[in-house]
Amino acid sequence: MKPVLRPVAALAFLAGAATTVQAADFEWKMQASWPPGGPGTQWENFTMFVDSVDRMSAGRLKIEPLPGGAIVPAFEVLDATSREVIDGAHTAMGYWVGRSKAAIPLSHGPLFGMDYIDFFGWLYHGGGRELTDQWYQEKLKANVVSFPVQPSGPQALGWYKEEIKSWEDFQGLKLRIYGLGNLVFNAAGVSAVQLPGAEILPAAERGVIDAAEWVGGIADLEFGFHTVWKYTMAPGVHEQVTVGDLLINKDRWDSLPADLKAIVEAAAVETFWVWKTKWHIHNADAYEEMVTKHGVTKIRTPQAILDAFMAAYDDLAVQWEEEDEWYKKVRDSQRAYAEKIVPYRRFSHPPYEYLSDYFWKDKID
Repeated sequence: MKPVLRPVAALAFLAGAATTVQAADFEWKMQASWPPGGPGTQWENFTMFVDSVDRMSAGRLKIEPLPGGAIVPAFEVLDATSREVIDGAHTAMGYWVGRSKAAIPLSHGPLFGMDYIDFFGWLYHGGGRELTDQWYQEKLKANVVSFPVQPSGPQALGWYKEEIKSWEDFQGLKLRIYGLGNLVFNAAGVSAVQLPGAEILPAAERGVIDAAEWVGGIADLEFGFHTVWKYTMAPGVHEQVTVGDLLINKDRWDSLPADLKAIVEAAAVETFWVWKTKWHIHNADAYEEMVTKHGVTKIRTPQAILDAFMAAYDDLAVQWEEEDEWYKKVRDSQRAYAEKIVPYRRFSHPPYEYLSDYFWKDKID
């Protein structure tokens, strides 16, 4: 019986059709910035990629996936990959905002109204992939290459002990939030901190933080946030698009033959889209379980909060463009791409809200 291959996998498999099953030619150790987890988590995305590479390469490239902290702390995987302490990492660019604000538009944020299809288009057809590698290598001086692999968004606005009704309700909270959200909330006077995922629940149980944003849906349920907080709020606009990336040491990458390079990239693309669609199903089930089994109250984010966030973000974006040439370079590239693609899609695509209300209005919160 012939193997059943997904379309992207099939292309990569055909590119190396002469390959036969044999001992691994290359063996890598790659570490995540998060702990192991079940279906719908970042860890599942990581292992899906690893399995895809193994299948398509017929075992010629073996990758051992390691959880956060296995070799280096979660926030040190970039430097560890660059120095060949590990061969690669499954992580998120927002962790490097302290080095360059360009980490934000390269991985997440409002992005001039672009959604995942638009952002992926910018990466592959608008120069985004090239800018990302240039930023890592020239700005951060990191000996790595990067591949988009984990589309875990749009993300929720977090977990709270009481209902959040206004922007002012955030004042005085010690809030765990990532990347752009962290910077915007801090600028707005909120005590925002950035913690690795595995440290969020222990910090909440000790009273170190009052509230937390992680991802939303299945990832939050898996971490057990409902055992501390009973209010969860969505949507947010801080990560309407957010993409975790796969880092590979550049020397390790350069040592691969062309067919294995093609397989790695094909596996990343396949993982990106197959995992995202699966993730939505897990999230739908997770929110239902939160409400019916764990007594969680879902809050629809008030429009005033979204507006206040965007106003604060716009002020910071002007400042960051003046301070960081790479931030401006990335934003200019995205603005030019979005100026073309977003108006086109708004004209030609029916609004999601229109048809979803038509069929499911009584089920929409």
